Amino acid sequence: MSERLLSPVLADLHLLTVLATTRSYTQAAKRLGISKASASMRISELERAAGVPLVRRSSRSVALTEAGQQLVDEVEGAFARIEQGFSGVRDLVGQPRGLVRVSAPVALGRQVIGPLLPGFLVAYPEIRLELDLSDRLVNLAQEGFDLAIRHTQAPPETHVAWVLCETRTWLVAHRDYLARHGTPAHPSELAQHRCLPYLRGGGTQRWDFERALPRKRAERVSVPVGGPFKANNSELLREAVLGGLGIGLLPDFSCAAALREGALVPLLPDWRPVGFFGERLYALRPYAPQVPRAVQCLVDYLRQRLAGGVGA
Repeated sequence: MSERLLSPVLADLHLLTVLATTRSYTQAAKRLGISKASASMRISELERAAGVPLVRRSSRSVALTEAGQQLVDEVEGAFARIEQGFSGVRDLVGQPRGLVRVSAPVALGRQVIGPLLPGFLVAYPEIRLELDLSDRLVNLAQEGFDLAIRHTQAPPETHVAWVLCETRTWLVAHRDYLARHGTPAHPSELAQHRCLPYLRGGGTQRWDFERALPRKRAERVSVPVGGPFKANNSELLREAVLGGLGIGLLPDFSCAAALREGALVPLLPDWRPVGFFGERLYALRPYAPQVPRAVQCLVDYLRQRLAGGVGA
C-alpha cells in the first residue's frame, strides 16, 4: 500500500508491521519504496512516541521486542483489511493494474515462464512484473513476492495453490552413451551406470521408480545412483546428457524438444520416476481472503497458456 495514503503515525505503524514480516530494514524499505535510512529513522521516531523500545537491532537481524510484537499483533489485521478493501475498490474499474512480483526456479523460468510474459504484458499494459529466478525456496510473505511458480508434490496448506498443468519426469540418455555402456532393462541396473543426479541436499543420491502391476498393485524400486557430474540446474544436466556423459533424470520442460528431435532416448518406459521433480506445476500464494486482480489475471493467463503442459 502506498505510504501517501496514511498519516505519519499510521504510516510508521504500517512500516513496523512490514518490518515484523521481513525481519530486515532493507527488505521493508524496498517493499514500501523508501530508503533504508528513512525506515530506520521512522522506527526510531515511533519508539520515541511509544516511550518503549519496539525493535531489537543487531548486525545480522532485526527482531521485535515484546512491546513491538504486541503492537504489531494489535494493528496488522486492520492494515490487512484496509489494503484488501482498497485493492478491491481499485479492481472494480478499469484495466487490471499494479506490480506483481513472481518467484520461479531458474530453468523453468528461463525456458517456460519467461517466454510467456511478453504476451501477458501486451494483453495487460497497466500491469508490471518482476520475475526473480532462484532455485531457493523463498519465503513469499517475508520477501514480498505475490506469487511463486513451483514443481511440488504437495503445496503447503497455508497457501492458495492453483494447478497450472501436469508435468512429467523422464529418464533419458544419448545414443552414444548407450552404445558404449548398454541400455538398462530394470531400474536396479542404474546402480552400475554413470548417472547424473540433480544436486540437492546431502548424502547418497537415490532415484525412485514405480510400475503398475495387475490388480492395481504397484512395484517400487529405490536405486542409489552416482556419476561424474552433478548440478542443481536441469539445463546443465540436459547438456551433460546430450554430451554422452551419462543417464539423466530430467523434467519434461528441459528435455521435451530433445526427445522430439531424437537427440535423447527415453529409458525404462514401463517405469515411472516418482518423488523427484513433482507431478504438477503450481502457482502458489500465501492465503488471503482476496486475491489482487492483477495476480489473478497472471494466474489465469499462465493456466491457459500451459494447458497442454510445460513440455508441449
